[in-house]
Amino acid sequence: MHGRVKIKSTAQQEEEKRKEREKKLKIYTAARDACFSKRKEGVRDAEALHLTQQLLSSNPDFATLWNYRREILMHQETVKDESEVQKMYQAELSFLESCLKVNPKSYGSWHHRSWVSERAPQMDWVRELSLCDRCLSLDDRNFHCWDYRRIVVKKSVVPVGNELEFTDRLIGSNFSNYSSWHYRSTLLPLLHPQSPEAAPPSGSSPPSPQTHSHRVCEEQLLKAEREEMISCVFISREDERVAVGFSRPVNAQSGGLLLVLDGQPQQVEWRSVHPRFKHSPVWICHLPPGSISDIANEQNVTVHWSEKHARRDCALYTGRSESWCRDSATDQELFRSELSVEKSSVLQSELQSCNQLLELEPHNKWCLLTIILLMRALDPLGYEKETLAHFQTLKVVDSMRSSYYSDLCSKFMIENTILKMEYAEVRVFSVANKNLTTLCHLDQLLLITHINLSSNQLRRIAAHFSMLQCLEVLEADNNSIENLEGVYCLPKLEEVLLKNNYISTLAALRPLASCPKLRRLDLRGNPVAQSADVESHLAELLPSVACLLL
Repeated sequence: MHGRVKIKSTAQQEEEKRKEREKKLKIYTAARDACFSKRKEGVRDAEALHLTQQLLSSNPDFATLWNYRREILMHQETVKDESEVQKMYQAELSFLESCLKVNPKSYGSWHHRSWVSERAPQMDWVRELSLCDRCLSLDDRNFHCWDYRRIVVKKSVVPVGNELEFTDRLIGSNFSNYSSWHYRSTLLPLLHPQSPEAAPPSGSSPPSPQTHSHRVCEEQLLKAEREEMISCVFISREDERVAVGFSRPVNAQSGGLLLVLDGQPQQVEWRSVHPRFKHSPVWICHLPPGSISDIANEQNVTVHWSEKHARRDCALYTGRSESWCRDSATDQELFRSELSVEKSSVLQSELQSCNQLLELEPHNKWCLLTIILLMRALDPLGYEKETLAHFQTLKVVDSMRSSYYSDLCSKFMIENTILKMEYAEVRVFSVANKNLTTLCHLDQLLLITHINLSSNQLRRIAAHFSMLQCLEVLEADNNSIENLEGVYCLPKLEEVLLKNNYISTLAALRPLASCPKLRRLDLRGNPVAQSADVESHLAELLPSVACLLL
């Protein structure tokens, strides 16, 4: 038919595309092989540079070629004068922009740009910052670009206020911009350089899981770095035992811990509270028999920690069977930094702004969690009710991270209970009916005699529980506890209440056999109570313990 356009069949079109791909592949393979051959021969000339550019223009994620290209550029530095080197690196920056147009998230391209910025004689940092602005306007979650921006900000000394305004603009255009919220959390501590936890933004990339950004925020902004010290010493005449608590896990077996009784150094063997711990915040030792057992004597015990040139003195007074000395820690010292008036004002302003934003987007997870962390920094007890409510909302709107929010909420509720206990100066710790999913800060509970964990969502009593060296009564009814690993060698434990849990085997109860004073165990409502011959097996495992099964 004359005058009609001939239309190629689908098969013809596919065949032509296949041939075109094969042709391009042959060209690419030949260029790649030529590059590898040149590198093997140690050739670092302009032709080699051109070959790598040809290949990287179409595939900017070829790491080996970037490495070869850097070798060539470093060699060219040795044969060119400074002006020629500057021109070479300016051309390199232009080439990199073309690579980023091919793949804006090319790790190789951003890494190479960082490398060039370190070697170029002169860098236009304003232009680099503008490049970052453009890239982030196209994709505000390009974490490679965020990493490079931190380098640019550090090199060009951009004012913190300017960067804070930049995060304002990005959050304003995309309220759920995780990267901006994370970057903002690193900038806020810099508003007060006198704060010991403040540090300039580094070139390191933010953690990839989104919840890590808020852990970073909490650590950098809200959490106090406690001084390394001996925080508590407990002495028992009856057991002739000394327990020492530290502000962080240490290895006391390394020889840095010395115990002195009435001015005389003692040869004692320090051991951690659980065999699993080589580093522990609590260490114990036994004194020579008869050395402190006479209740009519007054004695002085001093613990020296040579690693930090620290010491703690504790007196055993006449007529007393035990004694202890510890820091009268405040809430700032325990779990957060003491806030200056200026810093408190900034955080209050941030909290007000976030609350206003929350009114616009009441189910925004980043805003909710930021509000929680700000409340923790400002007044953890005063904002407890609001914090709990926000956690409940978070678990609904971000159900994929419900377990993380439950654990974080548990952590905060335990901290609040410790603070309340500190104010009341009691040795009873109750967190019953708090929906706890995990236990933490047990190193703060060395002196506790009675703990109530009933009606929570706990699945186990983990090894850190062994730090409760003064514990006499453990209540943990109505949980989901399956094993008692942490109830190990608790020298004063007399009563364990585990009604309505998930203990199904005798093996889960074996740690109780290491508690010499245990006399009562309530296992009603546990699967193990229904197992065959359970009474005889329990009598064999725990011969001195009265067990309630029905």
